[in-house]
Parts: sequence; C-alpha cells; structure tokens
Amino acid sequence: MKNTLPAFIALIAMVWSTTVMAADKYTETMQKNIHVVYTSQNIADLQTAVNTFERVGAAEKTKWEPFYYASFGYIMMSNHEKDAAKKDVYLDQATTALNKAKELVPNESEVIALEGFIYMMRLSVDPATRGRQYMPLSTQTFNKAVAINPNNPRALALLAQMQFGAAQFFGSSTAEACATTTSALEKFASFQSENPLAPQWGKEMTEGLKSKCN
Repeated sequence: MKNTLPAFIALIAMVWSTTVMAADKYTETMQKNIHVVYTSQNIADLQTAVNTFERVGAAEKTKWEPFYYASFGYIMMSNHEKDAAKKDVYLDQATTALNKAKELVPNESEVIALEGFIYMMRLSVDPATRGRQYMPLSTQTFNKAVAINPNNPRALALLAQMQFGAAQFFGSSTAEACATTTSALEKFASFQSENPLAPQWGKEMTEGLKSKCN
C-alpha cells in the first residue's frame, strides 16, 4: 500500500490537471469568440465565430452556451445583412442553433429571451406583413423570459424594445416601454453571475432606448 499510494495520488493529480486544462481551454475559446459576436460588424468574422461555437457545442454536448452564442451570432449576421431573404436564412440558422440550447436548458431565461429576439428580428424584416404574427409572439416570449427570471436585464431590455416599437407603430403612449427600460437598466446595474460565459450584452442598446424616453 505504501508503494502504490504515491502512484495513485500522482494519477489523481494528473487527471485533475488535465480536466482543469480542458475546462480552461473551453472557457478561453468561448470568451474569445463571444467577444467577436459582441463587437464585429463583419459577417465573415461573425460566421467564423459561429462555426467555432457550433464545433464546440458538438464536442461538449451538455453545454448550452455554445449553441446560445451561435444563435446570437446568426442574429447579428441577420442584423448586418441588407437582403431580406438572406436575413431570414440567418434567422432560420439562429433558430436551429437555439433549439439545441433549449433541448439542454428548456427553462433558461436567457435562451427564451433570445428566442423572442429572433421573433422580433423576423418582424423587423417586414413589419407591415409580419406584425400580426410576430408582434404578439415576441412580446409573449419576452414576458415568459421575465417570468422565469425577473432579474434578467436582457429579457426586460428586449421587452422594452418591443413595447416601444409597438407604441410607435400604433401611435400610442410609450410610457410602459419607458418604465420597462428603467427597470432593465436597474437590473443591468445589479446583474452578477457565477458563470464566466453568462450573457453580458444589451446595456448599451437599452441606454439608447432610454434616451428616447427623456
């Protein structure tokens, strides 16, 4: 036993070290590409990051974040695309990626909020013909995300965007949207997560909306 114990301890140490290194590599790769989808204005760069997320997701299998950020990347690609048909193709791809995240975490507020974001982006492609379908669908989805986690600033921020757009479309008061915007900014100020890959986007967008309320 005296002879085998040191070898056993060395084996455990080696396995632990390998696990930590793999986890660190995963986090490093994710954070590098998350920065790209947050900041890039170039569809080609966004596609490269999305491809990485999809490879990581296929390898990790149990982690929802790669599929979430792949979906977010496709949404950003749609946002930078001018052709309506191509916008819809990117949003189809965003939906496919997000469905994989939903399979892993069906009640994750961040994932539900991003689903609503996809609906809102589909609405923006052709508001006149898609309003009846996607306006209530996106609002319902954002409300679901808020109900799951009332402290999720992105769910509130996206809901505020939808409320503001609807108010402008119908020529009604933006008071509700502005109140939701204020609440979202309060949640951004206090938002914390133990997950190093937790979504962090949306504050700047919400501050822009707030300026329209002043």
